[in-house]
Amino acid sequence: MNLVLDVSIIAALFAVFGYTHSLLASEKVKIQFKKIFGELIAFYRLLYNFIGLLSLYLIYELSPKPHIIIYDLPNPYDLIVLIPQFLSLAGVLWVFRYICLKEFLGLNQIKRFIEKRYTTELDEEFTLRIEGPYKYSRHPVYLFSITFLMFRPVMDLFYLTFFTCIVAYFYIGSYYEERKLVRQFGEVYENYKKEVPRIFPVKFLKPYNQKVLAES
Repeated sequence: MNLVLDVSIIAALFAVFGYTHSLLASEKVKIQFKKIFGELIAFYRLLYNFIGLLSLYLIYELSPKPHIIIYDLPNPYDLIVLIPQFLSLAGVLWVFRYICLKEFLGLNQIKRFIEKRYTTELDEEFTLRIEGPYKYSRHPVYLFSITFLMFRPVMDLFYLTFFTCIVAYFYIGSYYEERKLVRQFGEVYENYKKEVPRIFPVKFLKPYNQKVLAES
């Protein structure tokens, strides 16, 4: 019974995190923030990222830690499992060849604000680039984050619950992200959704062909 309660508390804490994190990412909240603070919206992205990291840390600290070992890989498997983790990190670096890390973190927005070049955008300049890993997964950052977290030499109940909550959040959060992207890019993104899986590249043998869709 205690284990069920522990898992329920972890899931509940993560549900609160997921809801607030998605709410803060919504255009409605950003627009309201801009109405109140004006061009200080340039600091929103950095603040959003900071709140997200702080929230995850608090969830970790507040969560019960049911220490039930599910598996403990013996040598050499505990070392072999590091290979997919390394590949996942390489995948993240691959993704950031196609998106601007400073824009993602919120640093470019502050730079534009200081240089008095900030325009009417809410918190980031975003261009739809369907290249590299985006030909195989619409959310490759989520994909490589999941594969990195999935492979672990020791798995206990706390980590498994936490990992499951993260995967659920990625799937639910990506749904709301894509509603915004459809409003922003219209039919182009709708066609992209039809051709490329949301996270896991189950169609990896048939990468997205933007030219073919444009001609159809």
